[in-house]
Amino acid sequence: MSDTSISPATSPEPVVKGRSLWQDARRRFFQNTAAVISLLIMGLIVVIAIIGPHFAAWDNETIDWNVLGDIATMGAPSIETGHYFGTDELGRDLYSRVIQGTQVSLMVGLIGSGIAVVLGTLYGATSGYIGGRTDNIMMRLVDILMAVPYMFVLILLLVVFGRSMWLLFAGVGMISWLEMARIVRGQTLALKSKEYIEAALATGVRHHVIVLRHIIPNLLGVIVIYATLLVPQMILTESFISFLGLGVQEPNTSWGALISEGASTLQYGTYWQLLFPLSFFVVTLFCFFFIGDGLRDALDPKDR
Repeated sequence: MSDTSISPATSPEPVVKGRSLWQDARRRFFQNTAAVISLLIMGLIVVIAIIGPHFAAWDNETIDWNVLGDIATMGAPSIETGHYFGTDELGRDLYSRVIQGTQVSLMVGLIGSGIAVVLGTLYGATSGYIGGRTDNIMMRLVDILMAVPYMFVLILLLVVFGRSMWLLFAGVGMISWLEMARIVRGQTLALKSKEYIEAALATGVRHHVIVLRHIIPNLLGVIVIYATLLVPQMILTESFISFLGLGVQEPNTSWGALISEGASTLQYGTYWQLLFPLSFFVVTLFCFFFIGDGLRDALDPKDR
């Protein structure tokens, strides 16, 4: 018998599946323990702000006259009375007011940063793409506006046009877009010389379409990182304005107003009036900072 050798079937080579920038960024973000924990805590705070009012035994305006006799003892946190966080100096439920303050402060942060991101992105991308004298004029205007104390402008707007909550939202956003415009403009200058931009110009694509469909989508990483870091800045600004008594007005409230009230009554031993709103405030700020730091590391192309 002839010795015949049977060659084994050649196994196909494994197909290497590539990962996109966002898939790679998502993998590296979830490897960041601090960022993931902060994201979970931030999600919990958002859930509390949404469904928290359904568990309140008192609303934010009703006065419990039983605690006004000796607020240092009767206004303390108690499950039996339904005041989970205690009451303020007027006998109003602090749990409901902290929930309302969380809603207002988060709205200021998200809406204000949204306005700043949209204005700054469009302005910076347009300036960087056009270039030349127009770019110089637009950026000198930004430099002039950045020299004006934005806190003074915001306080002036609230004093002249009234202390409206929506004016506060718009004012915080409209005076915070300048740094975003400078960042986007610098990135646009580096992108507009790329081959795909030149190819789009060669095929007759209009300039505004190039900005909206080619420039801005490639800046989403920078925009997302800066927007995440801008939210705590908006919350800090609103809290400072409310702490001065120029922000959100009664019967509405915010973290800044609650912290101001708690600090003024701390001498009477009502520590809970400062402890609970300050805890929400500090934890939220740290969460946003850690999330922004994690996004920065995840979307940094140098770390790929």
